[in-house]
This record gives sequence, structure tokens and C-alpha cells, in this order.
Amino acid sequence: MPEISEREDFMLVDGKWSADWQPVQAKDAKGGFVRQDSQFRNWVTPDGKPGPTGEGGFAAEAGRYHLYVALICPWASRTLIARRLKGLEGIVSVDVVEPAMTGQGWRFGDYPGSGPDAVNGATYLHEIYTRADPHCSGRATVPVLWDRVRRTIVNNESADIVRMFNTGFGALADGALDLYPSDIADEIDSLNDWMYGGLNNGVYRAGFATTQIAYEDAFKQVFATLDALEDRFADGRRFLFGDRFTESDIRAFVTLVRFDLAYHGVFKCNRKRIVDYPALQAYLLRALDWRGLRETVSVDHIKRGYYSITSLNPNGVVPLGPDIPGLTDRA
Repeated sequence: MPEISEREDFMLVDGKWSADWQPVQAKDAKGGFVRQDSQFRNWVTPDGKPGPTGEGGFAAEAGRYHLYVALICPWASRTLIARRLKGLEGIVSVDVVEPAMTGQGWRFGDYPGSGPDAVNGATYLHEIYTRADPHCSGRATVPVLWDRVRRTIVNNESADIVRMFNTGFGALADGALDLYPSDIADEIDSLNDWMYGGLNNGVYRAGFATTQIAYEDAFKQVFATLDALEDRFADGRRFLFGDRFTESDIRAFVTLVRFDLAYHGVFKCNRKRIVDYPALQAYLLRALDWRGLRETVSVDHIKRGYYSITSLNPNGVVPLGPDIPGLTDRA
């Protein structure tokens, strides 16, 4: 973790919204983007006992938990994919916020593919945070897993939510697919850490860099990671760990599917596109066609969301392209 030299003002301060939304959470000594740590780290478990972090009392029950997501967001989309793959769509309900950021952050509304908050009746996502903690300070991010019974946020860390969807719901989930097999768990953890720094968060470090050196450092790491991933598929493997689809594939997929649509343009990651990587493009198309993953992707939300970031695109003009083979919107 880089040393933080400057922290931006939080938008939520002691439960009050205090400033217009802005993307940069904190800066390191080089002016690089530093991501805020997740605040709520409890776990759903089959018997309600504590998980790896947080407190207990969150037992797996059908209809008890509700997921708040944005289709623009790769972190939130991780949880949508895990929910789908584990057969939890009838167990955990979901609401989708509008794609464009407002002065108060994520908003519920009637933009196509979005909807109102069916559980709490909130207008903005930050209201969900202050219902869980009236003195909450920080940022209101997606995803959020909400507990209808205890009226609080269980967890807002995508990595945790993916793993609790994998095993935390016990017999309520589809046990045929294990996203985190124990025999390769260490390899998955290692690959996840490497992809996070170079790709998943790397594109954000490039897009939200506030100095040239921070941007160039991130840019180089992004494409070094993409080059290495391209080489990984040179042996003809189907997924990152051969024929087994794991949580590492979820992490890769959500970034790759957004790359040509948003990161290449608005985040200035423009050395190459994913369509210029034959193996990665083929992998992306395989994933899109696998078990309904395509249904978790909205081209419109991705483009409208990223190009609504006024610090990067002040006029809010959304590009008509690119046309990506094999990828059309859900509509």
C-alpha cells in the first residue's frame, strides 16, 4: 500500500453529505490514486457464525439479503456474476443504481436498466450507509450487501461478497461450481493480487492520476499485465486456470469487458485495445458466452457512467463507438 500524502475530503462526514462527488479518494507521494478501504466487513455464513472478519449474526436465509450494484462498476459486477453463477438470483434480491454520477454520488432512478430502491426507499446510495451507521464517514460505494432483518450493511467489499456467495449460503447456493477451489487457493490469491495492482486497480490509477509520472507508472503496469495475460493463454487454455472458471476469471472479465468501452478512452489506457490481443479477445468472448455472463454487462451503462465523470470529461459527451465484435447491449 503506497504511503498517503494527501487525503481528499470525504463526502460523508459524521453521517452528513458534505461535498460534491469526486473520483480521487486520496493521493500518494507521486500524485497517484489511492483507493479507500471498505468499511463494512461482516459475512453471511450458513450458521450465522462470524466469518473471516467482522461479527456474527448473519445467517444464510432466502430473501433476507439485498444487493445494491451499479452496472458501470467492475467491483459491483463481480458480485452480480457470482450471484448468477452460484444460483442465488432467487435468494438474494438486487437493485441497480443509475449509471451517471451525480453531485451526491450514486442515485436510484428510472434510467433504463436501473430502478428505485425497493427495500429502503432511498434516493441516493449514501442514505443506505447512514441507515447502517448514522455517523458514517467516507465514501458510499457499490456493491453493498444489505440485511433486511438487522437493517444494516453486511459488507461493501466485492472480494468478500464473491466469496460469501461461493460458500456462505451453504445449500441455498449451487454447489456444482466452486469459484475458489482449495487445491489452487494459494495460486488464485497470488494471481488476484498481481492482477489487482496491474490491471483491476491499475486502470483507475492511470485514469485518476494527478501527475504525469503517476500516470506513466500506472500505464506501463497496465500494459505489462495485459501482455503477460496474453502470454498466459498461449498454451490454448480456456480460462485462467485451465478448464476451471474461478474468481480470478471474474476479476479479469469485469476489467477486460470495460477496457475498450471506457478505459482505452476516458482513462487514457490507449497503447492497445483488447481486440488487439488475439488471445485475450478470444478469452473475453468465451467468458461472455459462458453461463449467462453477458447478461451482467450493459454497454450503455458502462459508457454513460464513465463518461459522466466531469473531472475527466467535462462536457459529458458519450462516444457512439467502439463497435466490439461479439458485444452488444443487453437491450
